[in-house]
Amino acid sequence: MHPASQPARLGIIGGSGIYDIDGLDKPEWVKISSPFGEPSDAILTGVLGGQAMAFLPRHGRGHRLSPTEVNYRANIDAMKRLGVTDILSLSAVGSLREDLVPGTFVIVDQFIDRTFAREKSFFGNGLVAHVSMAHPVCSRLGDHVQQAANEAGVTAVRGGTYLAMEGPQFSSQAESLLYRQWGCHVIGMTNMPEAKLAREAEICYATVAMVTDFDCWHPDHDHVSVEQVIRVLVGNASKGRDLVRHVVPHVKQDTHAASCACKHALEHALITAPEARTPAMIDKLAVVAGRVLKR
Repeated sequence: MHPASQPARLGIIGGSGIYDIDGLDKPEWVKISSPFGEPSDAILTGVLGGQAMAFLPRHGRGHRLSPTEVNYRANIDAMKRLGVTDILSLSAVGSLREDLVPGTFVIVDQFIDRTFAREKSFFGNGLVAHVSMAHPVCSRLGDHVQQAANEAGVTAVRGGTYLAMEGPQFSSQAESLLYRQWGCHVIGMTNMPEAKLAREAEICYATVAMVTDFDCWHPDHDHVSVEQVIRVLVGNASKGRDLVRHVVPHVKQDTHAASCACKHALEHALITAPEARTPAMIDKLAVVAGRVLKR
């Protein structure tokens, strides 16, 4: 189905502390098979405020998967198979700025990818593609999130750079200070390669980074207890769910979604000549890149 005729389906990827989404009509956990392996979990489908929804707990229910163990390719491919057109990613992060205190939400607009142990592309040997990541998130979807945050009374900062580290260990103090020098705002372990893969799949993607604590650059970092972090995490999860409820009508009423540039990211991205493309790769990418492969 061409993007212009495809009804919007909002996908939510929940990070630490967000393992389900409430208030759905006709909720059903659906297991999706992907040629890229197993997604993190089944996907919760349903309808919220008249808007078709799909929710995936990034780490699996019960938080079974570390950031490195998450199968990001299978997750995004599964979302695409369910007809998801827009993804809102909710992620717990540490703050690299004095003014981004715990409990603050950051609507991220840039990333620095420092991960190194993950598959970062759907494409490869037999079918090569290069998509632009100059502007790695969807500004249209970000506008909806900002409006929803204002309506929900959530403290949200528009714009910021997310440093994606490999993990699962946290940063050394030297690394944390370096990332501050780079001008980064928050640090987390999960939004890369997630954002890259969403772009390859022509899905609009926005990140809400939910600050739980200050990273170890901060002089008070060592005095923060696990209980304090968990308390903020639980509060952020509640605010995150409220944010989702408020963003739904904005996505549902958006009449410009079909023309969003994100939905045409593969238009000139395929490099491999048609006659040189491997049939197995064409089959594997039938859902992710079917729009351009069928022409």
